[in-house]
Amino acid sequence: MPGQVPVTTSFVLPPQELVRRLPRLVGGLVLCGLGIALMINADLGLGPWDVLHQGINQRTGIPIGTAGILAGAALMLVWIPLRERPGLGTFANMILIGVTIDLTLLWLPEPSVLWQRLAFLLVGTFLFGPGSGLYIGAGMGPGPRDGLMTAIARRGPSVRRVRTLIELSALAAGFALGGTVGLGTVLFAVTIGPNVQFFLERFDSTR
Repeated sequence: MPGQVPVTTSFVLPPQELVRRLPRLVGGLVLCGLGIALMINADLGLGPWDVLHQGINQRTGIPIGTAGILAGAALMLVWIPLRERPGLGTFANMILIGVTIDLTLLWLPEPSVLWQRLAFLLVGTFLFGPGSGLYIGAGMGPGPRDGLMTAIARRGPSVRRVRTLIELSALAAGFALGGTVGLGTVLFAVTIGPNVQFFLERFDSTR
């Protein structure tokens, strides 16, 4: 089916295939990190997991990107009893997005008027499409959050139900910790599916 990408552990890819796919993986993850940083500075609401990371940041002072890395590492511990196998893309996802967020926020200005905040929000949300399309299309292993979803879904519940429960749990926890929920949260939820599918169908490097 369109948008479904065969996933390899990527540790066993032949060198020429690794060279072909790795730039897509890295480029996609950097775009996702840039998108999140823009949404953070827009201050109009974040996606569910970033609401959680922002809440952790506000409670502990840990940079939001670093909070995302730590959350990803914690999720991977749950992979162990679920027998989920990571790939190179799993570790790259866990680290590169968080590092990109923290580095971008060091120089990215905070918009002072509403139209600028809306522009940051729209561009940031859009970047998830090409970013995710490149990263997922590289087929080098799921991110910590996606791997948790697929591992649970293989044991009976539908992917839709599992994904919804995980996202709502992250959103509720992040909101309780003080993360920002707003227009951006709704926009992200409504557009992420079609946005990612559009670019994934064009950036799938496993075909």
